Amino acid sequence: MSQQETMGYVHSVETFGLVDGPGVRYIIFLQGCAMRCQYCHNPETWAFSKDNAKTPQQAFDAACRYRNYWRNNGGLTISGGEPLLQMDFVSEVFRLAHAKGIHTALDTSGQPFAPDNAEWMARFDAMLENTSLVILDLKEIDDEKHKALTGHSNRNVLAMAQYVAQRGVPLWIRHVLVPGLTDDAKGLRRLDAFIQTLPTVRRVEILPYHTLGLFKWKNLGIPYPLDGVRVPTEEEVKAAEDLLHVRDYPDAPKE
Repeated sequence: MSQQETMGYVHSVETFGLVDGPGVRYIIFLQGCAMRCQYCHNPETWAFSKDNAKTPQQAFDAACRYRNYWRNNGGLTISGGEPLLQMDFVSEVFRLAHAKGIHTALDTSGQPFAPDNAEWMARFDAMLENTSLVILDLKEIDDEKHKALTGHSNRNVLAMAQYVAQRGVPLWIRHVLVPGLTDDAKGLRRLDAFIQTLPTVRRVEILPYHTLGLFKWKNLGIPYPLDGVRVPTEEEVKAAEDLLHVRDYPDAPKE
């Protein structure tokens, strides 16, 4: 693989992340995403501009400077955008980290997953070899609703969840709760039933919808599709957490 092929195009980094994986995390946010989630709070990561280019070694070395903060339970997370659009870069950064005993987490929506493409799957398998945790967004269990919400089918996303679990890689599952859109009890029960089939799930998280990214849509001149949609109440979040049995998983946050 040439150096050119493994260049990564970085949107930004967070040096002291506390939510995208266990412990304190150094998070690399990559450029580019094909999904157009109606509630996206990082629409500025959609574009793929090929600026801020890094080699895997450069990205890893920058992360390693913060290693003292990770102690025994932190590590390196690669997010986006959609990191699987730059999978070879992710794979090489994770290989470098794994060689140093560093915990690696992939934070993904799964949209590029291509189970019928043998060459893509071979590259995916190579990346999983050095992936300690996959954090997967399951945005909506119903395929038609998922298409309306994101512009894409969820079939390959659900297939990815099953594949990762079959490979024995630990999973954290996330679901953004939007009132009137992704919060119906029937859908949450279906989502719960699906998650129960995945033997490596260690955590399930409800992420309450928020409007903190609204200004980014306005700055980019993109009409915001959820204008006027309220944030969920604490009671609604707790009801959804109960339906998804979030407290039953081994990595559930301590009360």
